Amino acid sequence: MSAVGESVGRRMTLGYLTSHYGYDLQPSFASNVTITAVADDMASVRPGCLYAPAGSVDVRRLEEARSRGAYAALIPHAMRAVVKDIEFPLVFAEPTPSQLGALAGDIAGHPSTSLAVFAVCGADGDEVQATVVRLADFLHMLGNPVGVVSAAGSTSLERALDVRHPLGILDVQHILSVCAEDGAAAIVLAVDDQTLRPDALQGVGIDVLGVSDTGDETTVASRVESYTRRYGFTMDKQATPVTRNEESDVFAQQSQIVNEEDGVRRLSLSVAMVLAAGVRRNTIKSALRVSRELD
Repeated sequence: MSAVGESVGRRMTLGYLTSHYGYDLQPSFASNVTITAVADDMASVRPGCLYAPAGSVDVRRLEEARSRGAYAALIPHAMRAVVKDIEFPLVFAEPTPSQLGALAGDIAGHPSTSLAVFAVCGADGDEVQATVVRLADFLHMLGNPVGVVSAAGSTSLERALDVRHPLGILDVQHILSVCAEDGAAAIVLAVDDQTLRPDALQGVGIDVLGVSDTGDETTVASRVESYTRRYGFTMDKQATPVTRNEESDVFAQQSQIVNEEDGVRRLSLSVAMVLAAGVRRNTIKSALRVSRELD
């Protein structure tokens, strides 16, 4: 599935696309047509959506999208001369990945702004995904309803989501909106190629970014910059990437929740990220103690 739907109470007209994003609409009198979703592949087209094909498109595909119930299509200006006989509204534009992310977030109601967004990045995708599982468990231990975006299994709270990885821009916004509507307080993203396509996090603001890679500050900063360019996410200017540190290592080693080296390392990064989010040390200690007793 590559689609994102309208958030509760959110309405978007084709006229809004022309006025807000500078797109061209044909015919102009279709400005009051309201779209309820954006889909970039034919299988995801449903009644009321804007069809914004991810790859090449021709008249036959546009007709198929219309027959499936699409209210309009977003296509390049170069197609203007060959679509004169299409009997539904056409929006002409060449949106960049950043603009598509903004559009997807717009129609979804900007769900990342209502969630505490944690993300883990690193060169080893398996390590990233394992750390995401540990962090999600830890956030849950602290009393937070959590969503997860990971090739190892994307979930909203305890519910497994039927999605196909790697995810694109529309898929990510869809999952964020589902988690927000389900009542999640936080979401944890695995930032790796198994989970995400390039630019998949366009329009997503990350609150805390954990880095599973090791190295000095300059090396880590360089790697984070490359991940940012590849996946398109943004961070607050005051936010800095989080790595394990001496304090988080002590927390993890003393927790006795995990004993093997890999588990201690992942828990340590999780603790460091939660500390960076502003959770008090005493709260973390209490949660680790309760978890140890229950275990």
